[in-house]
Amino acid sequence: MNELSNRNESALNPCAYHVIRYIPNLIRDEWVNIGVVVHDPGAGRYRVRLIEEESEFARLRRLHPAADETLLRGVAPFLEDSLTSHRGELAAWIAKLDQTLSNAVQFGAQKGLLAADLDAELDKLYSSHVAAPRPRAASGETAGSRSDIRARANQVFRTTGLWPKLTRNFRVDEFTFKGDPLRLDYSYQRNGTKGFIHSLALSRDPAQAKVLAYTADSVRSKIGGKTEFVAITETEPRPEENDRHRFIAGLFQEEKIELVPLSRLSAWSHQIRPQVH
Repeated sequence: MNELSNRNESALNPCAYHVIRYIPNLIRDEWVNIGVVVHDPGAGRYRVRLIEEESEFARLRRLHPAADETLLRGVAPFLEDSLTSHRGELAAWIAKLDQTLSNAVQFGAQKGLLAADLDAELDKLYSSHVAAPRPRAASGETAGSRSDIRARANQVFRTTGLWPKLTRNFRVDEFTFKGDPLRLDYSYQRNGTKGFIHSLALSRDPAQAKVLAYTADSVRSKIGGKTEFVAITETEPRPEENDRHRFIAGLFQEEKIELVPLSRLSAWSHQIRPQVH
């Protein structure tokens, strides 16, 4: 899927998108946007993204204390598997899904757009329709969430020319357990080594660092051969000043996961780009 999804994204193509809504109470007709699916039916390409961070679920609980989180956490892997199986009939299948999904999860009306890069469009659509509104960042302010870090990393990779060499949204369930919803942000090949890159906010939930460490260990044990893992962070870790930074830095050092803050990402990207294929 990833090879097909990553090629032929240089021209503007007619695409469509749907905002995905969660409706906890049908009688009140209230909803909250929880995701976006954007697709290029002609090429059989799509991208889907739903809320994933604990802060996003916390916001949902504030809005709807009785929200069914078990249902919501299962929507993303279900849609990935379903859309992959029906790549050749995306428009018709999405229309059918809208009729068969739980009444609590619905697709908004289809809207059209022209897109050259589905990943870039997905980022913009998610930011405008789903992500919690944020105050305008001050000059020099660091990214505050995984979404922020990933968006800035995308810009860096495009600027440095690494972007077309990366595979995005790498599924890990074949290396962990079936149904694992985690998708690593990027993967690549260089000099016989399989590489993986994932965004991580040092200032947020440290449990995500444990998830990445567990995933790295599982992938290495299944793939064999040479592998490398990189965590992109919003800032340089300060283990001498911050206990959370100390924990994450120590964990990643033990698991051989390299920490690359956004301030050094451009230099790192330029360094490895000639070796990536």
